[in-house]
Amino acid sequence: MAIESPRIFRITMTLWSTVVRATLVMALSTTLNLAHADGAAIALHGNAQGAPACATCHGAAGEGTAASGYPRLAGLGAEYLAAQLDAFANGQRNNPVMAAVARALTSDDRAAVALYYAALAAPTVKPGIGPGANSPGALLFDEGRWPQGLPACSQCHGPGGGGVGTTFPALTAQSALYIENQLRAWQKGARPPGPLALMSVVASKLSDSDIKDLASYISALPASPPFRKSKP
Repeated sequence: MAIESPRIFRITMTLWSTVVRATLVMALSTTLNLAHADGAAIALHGNAQGAPACATCHGAAGEGTAASGYPRLAGLGAEYLAAQLDAFANGQRNNPVMAAVARALTSDDRAAVALYYAALAAPTVKPGIGPGANSPGALLFDEGRWPQGLPACSQCHGPGGGGVGTTFPALTAQSALYIENQLRAWQKGARPPGPLALMSVVASKLSDSDIKDLASYISALPASPPFRKSKP
């Protein structure tokens, strides 16, 4: 019996090690699945810390609510979305409603929500009946106004406003009201100016009529793929 004990002990420890490894793998898998599910759960149902469901304002599929100026989130880059939520949480973006929502989310929650919306398909938007290719809004979007030092929107947001990389979001499928509100927010310093302070400079060079012309033109653009696909 004493001779067999070491062998039995080794077999027992091997089995125990196998069980422990399997348990850890299952736990890790469950944790990852829960982390993935949290983004969807928060977006659709809110959380126990007081954050309401994102879908209440941004739509069940992240398509936005045009009449209220709530933006579409579906299909925008995860890094961009997470950065905006962080900016609301730390006060860099001034919006009482979104600040309260973002502060009710942990940094992990904000990242999970961003990943959830980034994974959704962008809304399918048919071309609207809007200003033509030679309208003031179209000319500003595609050509800018270089004598005033105003670059074209398409230089950063891509041809057709489909977005470029992780920094410059798609503008298609955003409402005219949302575009107007954001340009005015940059004029007032209520939004971070963005890379190289570009957006505060751009917005400062726009008149009220420029803003309305741009918003009307952009909101009628058809959906288009990103000019350069963002990393997930």
